[in-house]
Formats: sequence, C-alpha cells, structure tokens
Amino acid sequence: MSSSSLFILSLCLLSSLHVNFSGASEISGDIDVKENPFTPKASLIRYWNKEIHNGLPKSQFLLSKASPLNAVDTAGFAKLAAQNSLSTAFPSFCSSAQLFCYPDLSESLEKHDKDSNFAIYRNKNFTNYGTGRVGGGDSFKNYSDGDNLPVDSFRRYSRDSTGHEDQFSSYATEANVADQSFNTYGPGTTGGSGEFKIYNAEVNIPNLRFTNYGSDGNGREHSFTAYAENGNAGSQEFASYGKNGNGSPNEFSGYGKETNVIESGFSGYGERGNAANDSFTSYGDDGNNPKNKFNNYGDGGNAAVDSFSNYRDKANVGDDSFQSYGKSSNSAKVNFVNYGNSFNEGTDVFKGYGEGAKGHAVGFKIYGVNNTFKDYSKNGVTFAKYTNVSSGPAIKNTVSGSLVKRWVEPGKFFRESMLKKGTVMPMPDIRDKMPKRSFLPRTIVSKLPFSTSKLGELKKIFHASDNSSMESIIKESLSDCERSPSSGESKRCVGAVEDMIDFATSILGRNVVVRTTENVNGSDKNIMVGSIKGINGGKVTKSVSCHQSLFPYLLYYCHSVPKVRVYEADILDPKSESKINHGVAICHLDTSGWSPSHGAFLALGSGPGRIEVCHWIFENDMTWTTAD
Repeated sequence: MSSSSLFILSLCLLSSLHVNFSGASEISGDIDVKENPFTPKASLIRYWNKEIHNGLPKSQFLLSKASPLNAVDTAGFAKLAAQNSLSTAFPSFCSSAQLFCYPDLSESLEKHDKDSNFAIYRNKNFTNYGTGRVGGGDSFKNYSDGDNLPVDSFRRYSRDSTGHEDQFSSYATEANVADQSFNTYGPGTTGGSGEFKIYNAEVNIPNLRFTNYGSDGNGREHSFTAYAENGNAGSQEFASYGKNGNGSPNEFSGYGKETNVIESGFSGYGERGNAANDSFTSYGDDGNNPKNKFNNYGDGGNAAVDSFSNYRDKANVGDDSFQSYGKSSNSAKVNFVNYGNSFNEGTDVFKGYGEGAKGHAVGFKIYGVNNTFKDYSKNGVTFAKYTNVSSGPAIKNTVSGSLVKRWVEPGKFFRESMLKKGTVMPMPDIRDKMPKRSFLPRTIVSKLPFSTSKLGELKKIFHASDNSSMESIIKESLSDCERSPSSGESKRCVGAVEDMIDFATSILGRNVVVRTTENVNGSDKNIMVGSIKGINGGKVTKSVSCHQSLFPYLLYYCHSVPKVRVYEADILDPKSESKINHGVAICHLDTSGWSPSHGAFLALGSGPGRIEVCHWIFENDMTWTTAD
C-alpha cells in the first residue's frame, strides 16, 4: 500500500473516533470533542489560538465560513491541487467545498421544427436550434426568472431562418449573477425579428454577450426594450453584432436605465453592414457611472443611420469611448441629440471618429460636458449647443434629491453626529447578495494559482470557457487584488481565514478582535439608534476592513484603514423601540483621497477632506480592531 493510501486510511479511522487532543481544554467549547482534529475548522481554531493572544471568544460568524470539507476530502482535494488535476473533480469539489460554480450546461436542443413557448425554463444550451426555420416564432417568457445563477447559451440559434420571430420577455429577471451567451445568433437570416423586452431586469450582476449576433442577416429587426433595467454592476458585450448585415434595424430603448456602474462594449458592431439603422433612445438614463465603449462600430459600413437620443441623460458621471467609430464608412449619418447631459462631469473620448469615411454627416446637439475629440474627421461634422467646460460645472448643483436617492441608497452614508441614542435614520439594504460560498482550507488554496498570468489554469480548474462570465469574474477579482495599493494603504486578498488572521495581526498586532453587524434586521427601513459604544474608548484608531470579492471560493479584499472611529450600537425598531439588531459602524475621518464624485458626497454634500463619512458594516463584511 502506498504512503498516500495509508495516510487517507488513517484519516478515515480518525473520522470515526471520538478524539480529544492536546489544547482542547483551552478552546472553551470552540471544538466539539467529537470533531476530527484534521478538519479545516479544527485546524483553523488551533491556528487562531496560536496567533491571537487575548483569550476572547472567537467569532462564530467567521468560524461558520470555514471550509465544510471533512478530513478525507481535504486531503484528497489537496493532493489533486498539488498535481494540477483538480479540474477532474470539478462537480464534487464545488459541491463538497460549497463553492460558487456555474453548472456545466445540460444537453443541447438540436432539433426543432415548430413554434415553441418556453416559460419557466432554465439553464439550457440551445445549439443549432431553429436552423432553417421558415416563418413562425419562439417565445421565451419568464425564462430563468428569479434564478440565483442562471446560465443559458444560444449558439447558432435560428441559423439561415426566414421570417422567423424570437421574443424574450421577462427573461432572467431578479436573478443574482446571470450568464447568458448569444453566440452566432441568427446568422444568415432573412426577415423576421428578435425582441428583447424586460431582459435581465433588476439583476445583481448581469454578464451578457452577443457575438456575431445577426451576422450576414438580411432585413432582420432587433429591438432591446427595458434591457438590463435597474441592474447592478456587470457588463454587456456586443461583438461583430450585425456584421455584414443588410437593411437590419436595431433599436435600444430604455437600455441600461437606472443601472449602477454598468458596462457595455460594442466592438465591430455593424461591421461592413449595408443600410444599417441603429437607434439608441434613453440609453443609460438615470444611471450611476455608466461606461460604454464603441470600438470599430460601423467599420466599413454603407449608408448607415445611427441616432443617439437622450443618451446618458441625467446620469451621474459616466465614461464613453468612441474609437474608430464609422471608420472607412460611406454616407453614414449619425446624430447625437441631448447626449451626455449628465450630472457631475463625465468623460467622453472620440478617437479616430469617422476616419477615412466619405459622404458622412455627424451632428451634435445639446452635447454634454468636457469631452475629448482626437483625430476626428473634421468634414461633415456639426456642433450645436455644445456645452463647454467653462459653463459645465454649474450643472453639478442641479442634482435633485430624488436622483441622489436613486443613485445612492438612503442611509448608505451618514455623518458621525447621527450615531447618538434616539436618532431615527434610514438603514440601507445591508443584505449580502453574493452567492453563498465558503473559504477553502489553507492546504488547498495555497496550491492554487492566483494571478492574472495564471488565468488559464484557474479557468481550467473551474470550467470557465473563453469569454464566459466566470472568466470575467475571475479576471476582474484578480486584477483588483493585483492593483497597487493607494497612498498609505496596505492590502491583501485572502482565500483562507488563516491568511486573514496573518494580515490583520501584521497591521494591528496580536491583540485583535473581529466584528460585524449581527444580522440584517432593519435593512431598507428606518431604524432607531439605541445604546452605543465607541471601540477603544471612541478614540481615533486604525482598523482592517475586509470586503467580499466575487470568486469561486470565498475571497476577501482586506485593507488597512487609518484614522477611523469604530462604533457598536444596538439597533431598535423605531415604533416599539425593541432591539432588532446589533450593528457595527465605521467612520472615516480622512476623506481627502476620495473621488469628488463618490456617492458619499452626492448623498451628504461637501467634498473630499471636508467631512467625515460613516457607514454600517454590511452582512458578511467585517472589520478588525485592537481589542478593548
């Protein structure tokens, strides 16, 4: 028998015994005497006792996030990780370790020769679906509605169809982390239409991709109405959308309305198309910092008509980039009406716009503030009522209270003076909306790659295909973790509690304690502040705050926060004055390095360095301080 087999056999025997081990009497009930000492939780508690020197009760909140793996599975998965073969155990690893993984898609629906109505349907792979259909239509209504992690793939859908109609209504609404891919959707079609209505509304993190959508189509219409409305974060990508199309109009109406930090990318959209007609109406309206990139949009097109009306109107900040838009096109007509008329100065960059184009006409009417035009085709371009920098800043003062509430949830930020017994104030929604996950044992996470240079290896482990949502999720978190710290900041991303303890003690010393808000009661309601206590006597101190990052396993971005005051407060029902929660609040006393467009200053007024800003610690976030 091999040494590894003997080791696993010994773990199996240990798991069946009631074992008490040295140091158990010092743990004061943290480990049940029946628990196997080789489990990740038992190992974590021993490490906690070794590294934190105050004898205070351990945080059950943090211990509950320890890996649920048993001793045998921990050893087995650690061995696979060391051998770079963990991907072979993907389903069992994800379920046993309580990770966030998208399921491998179910069987493809290859054959389809009649109209279908897909209602209350989810997680399917539509490949070669509706190929060669003549007339008729398919309806997707309430598809993946309310799912936590909807994953849908439409590949070569309706290929070479004629007069075929597709309707997506109330598709994947109120989902958490949505992943939809429309790859080579409707190529070579003639006539017909595709309608996306109330698509991905109120999704927490939408990740949507339209690649070669409607390519080589003839006269096929597409409309996006109330698309991704009220979404939070996330992104949409349209690559080679309508490529080589002929007379195929596209309408984006109410697209991305009232979203928070949504990103859209249009790359090679309408490339080499003929008589394209695209309309962007109320696109990104009332949004908070919407970001859009138009790269090689309409490249080589003929007689295209594009209209941007009320685009990014009444948004906060915003960032749009038009690079090589309409490059080498012929007779393109583009109108920007009431474009970028946002509150607080946004950024727009037009680089190589209309370069090499002939017979084009571009009009800017009531155009927004402070934009950069570089290498811009000077012929055929007119500007009317263009708002320049000198007159632009006045718009900052016109933000109404209702718009501030839309962009910044009431109660998300408040002044330190509000933390007094008897104060009634709104509490934001502090509920954690990320997928539930657990930490990995240190013996496993230490063997996994964790850098953008090793992205391919991580994609293999977690079955993340190219250009998938999981790829973008992993890449974004890695990039954030690799970002250089800001001035005076120390930071570290941790995927094991032991690593979090190491970072906290390196900043604060070994006499530390971790705190979080007790529960979510009072969320999105008015609350009353009850008894309140300033940590470390209410003196100015420093802390280590840890915030979740979206990743397959539980990952926290931890950073040192100097010059703060930390408070604990009973949270009461304002009517009965009974205790419903016990909250932790942190007040940042130095805001000089914050952006002028930070939500705190929108909500509270003032600007960087002029006021302190306080907020509650949200569910599953935490702050470490020295113990009282």
